[in-house]
Amino acid sequence: MRLFVGLGNPGPKYAGNRHNIGFMAVDRIAEDHGFGPFRAKFQGRMSEGVLGGEKVVLLKPETFMNLSGQSVGEAMRFYKLAPGDVVVFHDEIDLAPGKLKAKTGGGHAGHNGLRSLHAHVGADFHRVRMGVGHPGHKDAVPGYVLRDFAKADGGWLDDMLRGVSDGAADLARGDTPRFLNAVAQRLSPPRPSTGTKGPKPAPEAPAPAPEPDTRSALQRLADRFR
Repeated sequence: MRLFVGLGNPGPKYAGNRHNIGFMAVDRIAEDHGFGPFRAKFQGRMSEGVLGGEKVVLLKPETFMNLSGQSVGEAMRFYKLAPGDVVVFHDEIDLAPGKLKAKTGGGHAGHNGLRSLHAHVGADFHRVRMGVGHPGHKDAVPGYVLRDFAKADGGWLDDMLRGVSDGAADLARGDTPRFLNAVAQRLSPPRPSTGTKGPKPAPEAPAPAPEPDTRSALQRLADRFR
């Protein structure tokens, strides 16, 4: 069994924020893979379904970002899960917009949702780091992540969420490389082949050289009047 956690803040005020990309990811998985409706549980909203033959619980903590670990810890205790059974989707300012990476364990790098998870469940959970870009100065980070995505971000954001959904079954099976490949196929699809022309025809053989005229001048003149 797997617990897929999307990090974010509850309520319509925050729904389109960069900080809520984790909520967006689990919402897309639920929608595309026929999960049941989200219902209140574990201080959050949860939904159950199956991905890649594995039972998966989707969880969106509603404790606000800074207390996300409370909700996740409660769900883990209920299902008797270890950190290795948990995958957390979250915004990552140290990755450019449209970039996505996965890792297991590591620090929280100042991310308050990850900081709370460290405090409640430890550090050894899996993370899907969804790049939203950096505002350029650390003092601007709080305001930046709590603002909505710009309209210009719509294309890559939709592609990333679709890719996450495409690869969700692989992630549930623990096949992270295949998951990352599914995301890459959406974000950087293979270019169509430009070789639309068939093979070049073989060059024609040169025409044979004419045979030399061995007639005398008198014979050539007589032949013209025949």
